[in-house]
Amino acid sequence: MMEKEYREVEDILKKMRPALKDHHGDLKVVEIKEGNVYLQFEGGCTECPIVDASLKEVVDMAIRGNLSWVKKVEILQPRLHIG
Repeated sequence: MMEKEYREVEDILKKMRPALKDHHGDLKVVEIKEGNVYLQFEGGCTECPIVDASLKEVVDMAIRGNLSWVKKVEILQPRLHIG
C-alpha cells in the first residue's frame, strides 16, 4: 500500500470517524491497490442496521469525490474468527 495514498484516504476517514465512534464503530483501510480502496467497518458498525447502501454510498462519495486517483471504494465484510 502506498503511504501517500493511505494518508489521503485516512484524512477523509478522520472526518467521518466522530460520527462512527458515537455508535462505537469505525472504518479501517484494509488495502489500496491499483486505484481501488478496500475498507471494513469495525465495532458497532458491523452489526448496525444503518450500515446499509446509503452509508456505504456516503463513504464512496466522500473518498472518490475528493481523490481523483480512486477508481472504486469497496466495503469488505468483517472476517469471522473461530477458535
